[in-house]
Amino acid sequence: MKLIDVIKVASKSLSSNKLRSLLTVLGIIIGVAAVIIMIAVSTGTEVAIAEQINSLGANLVFVMSSFNQGGAGGGMSASTGGLVYSDAEAIASSVPHVAGVAVEQSTTQTIKYSNIVLEDVSILGTTPDFTTVREIEIFEGRFINDQDVERSSRTAVLGATIAEELFSEEYPIGQKISIGTLKLTVVGVFEEKGLVSGVDYDARVYVPITLVFDKLITNQFSRIAGDRVRMIYVAADDKENIDEVILQINLLLSKRHEVPLESPDFQISTQQDIIQTQSATTESFRMLLGWVAGVSLIVGGIGIMNIMLVSVTERTREIGIRQAVGATPQDIRMQFLTEAIILSLIGGFLGVIFGITGAWVFAKFGEMPTVVDTFSIVLAFVSAALVGILFGYLPANQAAKLDPIVALRHE
Repeated sequence: MKLIDVIKVASKSLSSNKLRSLLTVLGIIIGVAAVIIMIAVSTGTEVAIAEQINSLGANLVFVMSSFNQGGAGGGMSASTGGLVYSDAEAIASSVPHVAGVAVEQSTTQTIKYSNIVLEDVSILGTTPDFTTVREIEIFEGRFINDQDVERSSRTAVLGATIAEELFSEEYPIGQKISIGTLKLTVVGVFEEKGLVSGVDYDARVYVPITLVFDKLITNQFSRIAGDRVRMIYVAADDKENIDEVILQINLLLSKRHEVPLESPDFQISTQQDIIQTQSATTESFRMLLGWVAGVSLIVGGIGIMNIMLVSVTERTREIGIRQAVGATPQDIRMQFLTEAIILSLIGGFLGVIFGITGAWVFAKFGEMPTVVDTFSIVLAFVSAALVGILFGYLPANQAAKLDPIVALRHE
């Protein structure tokens, strides 16, 4: 029997039981749609996280304290552990291919303006290159400059949310605000940045880092050991130069801290390191979602097998008649297997449509970003076809093994 004839016979048989055929493919539709939607959500989340990380600054290098061991010379360097503000100044002045260096030191304070009081506001002490490194734009006024840092000027730049809460419709530039016991002049307001990697950049106040060292975080240890910083942010002038920048920072800080390159008291990482780590986590999550969705496909396959077994029982006499007029066991097997495959492909096609639509709905009306991957569509469709073959073979084989005489006697 020719393949085209097998397909025609199988299609005619399925079309004569439309409702049963629809209920049969329902599991496949749900399984395929689930695979596409879940992978789209996890891929979209991965892309969104990467965009968020990159939005904090392009070609960024992170230098962090690790507090491993002291150097041979003691003093204010590695023997007391970690990074100091002068390390950042040395990187800015000595390392080539550096577009900007920023240091952050934070505290929380109460802010007052007129009769408005905001408690537990994050105060970030930083340096003039912060806007370059973090890629944040000034909306009004200016940012902290070198003179502010040198003089520990009592100046402040406000995040968009803080500016709105304190001044509403009032023009903020030049106004005086109180931070703790200090009176500061507002010199600038940032454009809205939003929440990035769990940090609300709009809900912070930015001041010269030396002001934080001198007035907001003061202790004897700081004065003796130098102004401690948790992290130094270094922006390379080009992505191609990041490796060279990292090498030069390693050489410079190892010399300054008097520690060997093999066991430094600092750690260096890049944006791509963070993205790759996050991607590995997301990939594992995506695999888990894929397996969960795959269970739906298996359930759908079991549904096809059950319905096909019932169909074999109902059509036993038909099978006997076909065998009596010359149909071979292979013809019978191919007919039922083709029916199962057609059901799976129809379910796969409808599942792809529902999956793409569902991913669009998630992105349009929900807070989850989605990216429909072509690979997920191909994977889901091929999986549906394989499910039809695997779960359709048992009923097809059972039909092919029926004895013609017994089948003709079946009522």
